Amino acid sequence: MGNDFQAIDYQRALEALRSGVPNRDAVNMLGTTQRHAESLFMERLASIGAAAKEGKQVPGLLIAGGFGAGKSHLLDYFEHAAVAGNFVCSRVVISKETQLFDPAKMFNSAIEGTVVPSLSGEAVREIALRLQPNTRTYMEFHEWANGPASGLSDLFKATILLHDRLGNDPEMVDEIRSFWSGERIAISRVRQGLKQIGGAGMFTLKTVKLKDLAIQRFVFAARLILAAGYNGWVLLIDEVELAGRYSLLQRGKAYGELARWMGRVEGEACPGLTAVAAITDDFSLAVLEEKGDRVTIGTKFRAKGTDEYFTLAGRAEMGMRLIEREAITLHSPDESTLTQTYRRLKEMHAKAYGWDPPEIPTAALSMRRSMRSYVRRWVNEWDLRRLYPGVELSTEVEEEMRPSYEEDVALEQASSEPALIE
Repeated sequence: MGNDFQAIDYQRALEALRSGVPNRDAVNMLGTTQRHAESLFMERLASIGAAAKEGKQVPGLLIAGGFGAGKSHLLDYFEHAAVAGNFVCSRVVISKETQLFDPAKMFNSAIEGTVVPSLSGEAVREIALRLQPNTRTYMEFHEWANGPASGLSDLFKATILLHDRLGNDPEMVDEIRSFWSGERIAISRVRQGLKQIGGAGMFTLKTVKLKDLAIQRFVFAARLILAAGYNGWVLLIDEVELAGRYSLLQRGKAYGELARWMGRVEGEACPGLTAVAAITDDFSLAVLEEKGDRVTIGTKFRAKGTDEYFTLAGRAEMGMRLIEREAITLHSPDESTLTQTYRRLKEMHAKAYGWDPPEIPTAALSMRRSMRSYVRRWVNEWDLRRLYPGVELSTEVEEEMRPSYEEDVALEQASSEPALIE
């Protein structure tokens, strides 16, 4: 562990570990024991730049583990590693407010949860401030955005031009950056800006469907990040298992979106971005098999007889195959891992409170007990021994929670706010 941490840093880290939600300090101090997943992630990071130049998206990673197995901790560790490597990193937690099947809500959540290396403030605005129009990198971005390969609507092309040319109109520039960040913009306002620079009629501006706009925003933001001099964009998606509680229709759409974020949807790559998603290790059995999604969703979607649902069926099946065949299962703690973590925690507690924590008898290794359970037991027992020295203590091992996959329509409130106004 580094020597830059103060006692208060160790105390904050331990407080987070007590609650079962490690913070950045705890992640930095403990690191990770999931070496295989870490190695694969670092390989992805190293490939983003070269893949983007070829118009390709680096395939994502899907990690699986039980409750308390360390999925969120590993995502935290990945975030720290990515930001240290000059990557912009966004954390998205699937929830009632952020549904996996809704790209618009995914984008808004990603932008809200963005960490930019060495910067604070609103992510896209800060990134835009780093753009240097006279550089080769920016010129490549400009050529890509205005070329057919970008797939962007004229709205994005127009706002790029206005952003370049209207530096003397800070209000317009701010509106454009807000639009890039996921907010609405009036097409009439964009047209007004084009008139200011003598560009009326240069672009065909029209309303874009919310879903299409959100997908274009992801593609645009990934390229913007590269143009600003960062090495790429990392999207970390936690609690994917919540999709198991959607209705069958929305579960199917969610599987298709998972395939998209993993870079497996042909013709819809997001160059410059790679994603890591976390899901429970029993999802395949409990939802794909026992709920029958594996054999039901494709059939029911195709039965609707439309091109849209034929496409959705194929994407959903791809997403389900990823869950079944390619998820990286986090390994359970073994004796060596437990010993290593125990020693680190003991050192952290000593530095946090300036004392010599006593040895704690190690509970019998159990395949059913998560690392979180061991960590909270050790930290809590040291807390009690420090506060009540000499008192006979008896601690109970907490029972592990299991996720529910019962359908809940409250989780499916769809986006309805228009992205643009005439």
